[in-house]
Amino acid sequence: MIDRTTKLRWRRRFRQSKRQVEDIGLQAEEQLERHFFRRIGRLADVRRFVISWTLLILIIGVGLIVQTQSLNSYYRKLKPVSGGSFSEGILGSFTNANPLYATSLVDSSVSKLVFSGLLKTDSANKLVGDLADSWQVDDRAVNYTLRLRNNLYWHDGQALTADDVVFTYKTIQNPDAKSFLFNSWKGIKVEAKDSKTIVFTLPNSLSSFPYSLTNGIVPKHILEPVPVSQLRSIRFNTVNPIGSGPFMWDKVEVNGDTPETREEIVGMSAYKNYFLGRPKIDHFEIHSFHDEKHMTSSFKNDSINAMVGLDNTPDALVKTKNLQEFNIPLSAEIVVFLKTTSENLKDIKVRQALVKATDQKAIINQLGYPAVVATEPILNGQIGYDKSRSQLSNNVDQANKLLDDAGWKKDSTGIRIKDKKILTINLFAQNSSEYTAVTQLLQKQWRIVGVDLQVQLLQTADIQGVVSRHEYDALLYGISIGPDPDVFAYWHSSQADPHSVNRLNLSEYKSVVSDKALEAGRSRTDPMLRSIKYRPFLEAWRVDAPAVVLYQPRFLYISKGPIFGFDPTVINTSSDRFANVNDWMVKQEQISE
Repeated sequence: MIDRTTKLRWRRRFRQSKRQVEDIGLQAEEQLERHFFRRIGRLADVRRFVISWTLLILIIGVGLIVQTQSLNSYYRKLKPVSGGSFSEGILGSFTNANPLYATSLVDSSVSKLVFSGLLKTDSANKLVGDLADSWQVDDRAVNYTLRLRNNLYWHDGQALTADDVVFTYKTIQNPDAKSFLFNSWKGIKVEAKDSKTIVFTLPNSLSSFPYSLTNGIVPKHILEPVPVSQLRSIRFNTVNPIGSGPFMWDKVEVNGDTPETREEIVGMSAYKNYFLGRPKIDHFEIHSFHDEKHMTSSFKNDSINAMVGLDNTPDALVKTKNLQEFNIPLSAEIVVFLKTTSENLKDIKVRQALVKATDQKAIINQLGYPAVVATEPILNGQIGYDKSRSQLSNNVDQANKLLDDAGWKKDSTGIRIKDKKILTINLFAQNSSEYTAVTQLLQKQWRIVGVDLQVQLLQTADIQGVVSRHEYDALLYGISIGPDPDVFAYWHSSQADPHSVNRLNLSEYKSVVSDKALEAGRSRTDPMLRSIKYRPFLEAWRVDAPAVVLYQPRFLYISKGPIFGFDPTVINTSSDRFANVNDWMVKQEQISE
């Protein structure tokens, strides 16, 4: 129990504490009144000072934010990374992915992505291993031995072996298969020495043979049970092809209600067990279009990333943001073939005059893209090319003299006449904007020396008929030469025979000297010796003037945005753009350095 004294003590302490609180409150009010409320009215007098300090603090704050962001972007760069999807639009239609039958622009593109060959050309157009990692040739250049890489698999997981390679080429050699490769594989023996070794035995030495080993290999375990005569039309070709290439088949879709709007979409995904490493792009699509208008529209709408098959960039796309235009030279030539059996072209002086009347540089200047000049039947940089044996062109005075000497005299209109006949030459070409421009300039150049050049431009199907039947005086046409200078098919007299397989000697050129040189050049493997053997051919060709070579055509590739890793210097066919497709990248991210 608390006594009265203790209670009184607590009461006094409580009162003292209360008075102390009241004193503190009074002091606080006094200080607040003296130092704040009495001085608040003076703020107007120092507002400039306050505003200045406030702005300074704001500027410093904003500067710190900007500097932080700048440093962040400095140390983080936009760089290409793996992943993402890519889609190409191609003029044409999809019909067959099987490499034994794929010939069109669309088909060969799909086939190249799904199937691999023994060898391939790289982005520098050099022959390198694909499924094979090495190859050897014997001293006689008739036996070629190739060794497959380790750990090769089909997309379904089955091992790829030498038996698949032998099956592929023996199928090509079977006439019932009706492969477009049939003629190039006649008489060649193919055998497997073991599961990884294949030997090819040729009937004769052929220096260009290794370039025949770039076609896709097909799976024996899937196709062997199929009758050879039915291979061209089986579901494998269009619904579920199984290859060993960088991309696996996913699906094919068909859109569009009319032939004009029809679009086939072939979808593929990266093959994780691809022998050169999983492709860096996750998904790849090929869109086929039947006309330029719809492909261009899809490109503008970002439905596709790139376009293939155009002669020029459409005017509607010229100002497109991030438009990339790749002008890739092809190992080919655009040539005016002068049919040496044609009435007005039999005379060597007339043909020589036409060569001299042609100004190649003027033709190239009006193409609209930087084309590479061609001056002889072998391309610059190839084995055998000899600058001193280039065709003699662009000399109007000499052209006029040659025609005068040949008995062709100019009349009052400037056209040349002989025996009451006009010097008329009928030239055929494919109907395209590029060839239209070239033929128009040729007309002007040859008209200057008195030649009446009549031009007929035909659609693709029609021009092929004219070419196969040799129904022309002159023909503006593109020929593929490839990385090897073996041009036997275009200039050997045997290839002018109507009964020859391809009849690609479009000038119907015949020369004993050229024939012997072409035969000798293609049968030698030593580069120096081949060059020596080709010299008589080049000299005879220049003198006989069976054609006017103009330029190397381009492969035009148009994309929206960069394609990292895509840097070909020259290609042989359009599908060779995929030489290193497994290294392409289209996706970018901010990455710290």
